[in-house]
Amino acid sequence: MKKAFITGITGQDGSYLAELLLEKDYQVYGLTRRTSTQNFARIEHIIHHPNLELISGDLMDQHSLTYPIKKIQPDEVYNLAAQSFVQASWEQPVLTGDFTAIGVTRVLEAIRLACPSAKFYQASSSEMFGKVRQTPQDENTPFYPRSPYGVAKVYGHWITVNYRESYDMFAVSGILFNHESPRRGLEFVTRKIANAVARIKLGKQEFIELGNLDAERDWGYAKDYVEAMWLMLQQDNPEDFVVGTGETHSVREFLQLSCKAAGIDNWESIYKHNPAFDRPAEVDQLIADPKRTQEKLGWKTSVTFEELVTLMVEAELEMESKK
Repeated sequence: MKKAFITGITGQDGSYLAELLLEKDYQVYGLTRRTSTQNFARIEHIIHHPNLELISGDLMDQHSLTYPIKKIQPDEVYNLAAQSFVQASWEQPVLTGDFTAIGVTRVLEAIRLACPSAKFYQASSSEMFGKVRQTPQDENTPFYPRSPYGVAKVYGHWITVNYRESYDMFAVSGILFNHESPRRGLEFVTRKIANAVARIKLGKQEFIELGNLDAERDWGYAKDYVEAMWLMLQQDNPEDFVVGTGETHSVREFLQLSCKAAGIDNWESIYKHNPAFDRPAEVDQLIADPKRTQEKLGWKTSVTFEELVTLMVEAELEMESKK
């Protein structure tokens, strides 16, 4: 039985990845931060699985990473933990750097010292491209991050390359474009829209406040994207890959399709612009060139953009109708 160690297991990606690995008969160990109130909502349905064990630790604490990795001797380590909300990175830039950037080094050091044979996956981000230098973006596109989060992710990406080349470690980064699901945090614009539209449909609120509707992203389904993570660690040689759909859509389109899915005819009647949600430095358009990932990993998406939006809105309608 293969063993996998996941940081960020209680997040959107961590929960889907844990499901996938359990289905593949892995023994899964998940790192969780000890807080006064634990949030296990995303893994509630698997928390009692006999092959899942949760371990208390923190990316800010080197010992809490090194000790379990030494004890477990995992075959694969997936670093999905981060301060992952772009907007919050302006409000907490130092914390974002310590957690999202230096935290990667701590995980790599733990592997190097305690289990150097483990294969390592780092969750890189399309936000590293920022003010894009070429369109679409692939593995060779230069980085130009436009937020403290993007800058921290660039550090995490390059320190992974550095450990791979310096210590001959199997360490890879997946440069994942935006990927959503009903398990997305409410602070993210896609889930915020899906939830608000459902609440408006049910008469629980009147309108939604958003920032820039013209920002364009390459949005896919999170459940598909964790499969790409796993596939990267099944290769013979460590390589970085861009993961995305190759399509771009605006925040406005997401709102329009959400209204369509909920049966709201006029999207403009429920929308208000709030400058507080505009980013200090906007990333106008991100779009992946996933050709190499599709060819080398045999990976592909399973849902269209409209299907993804509908999936999220229907989940919100079901959840809100029960409250």
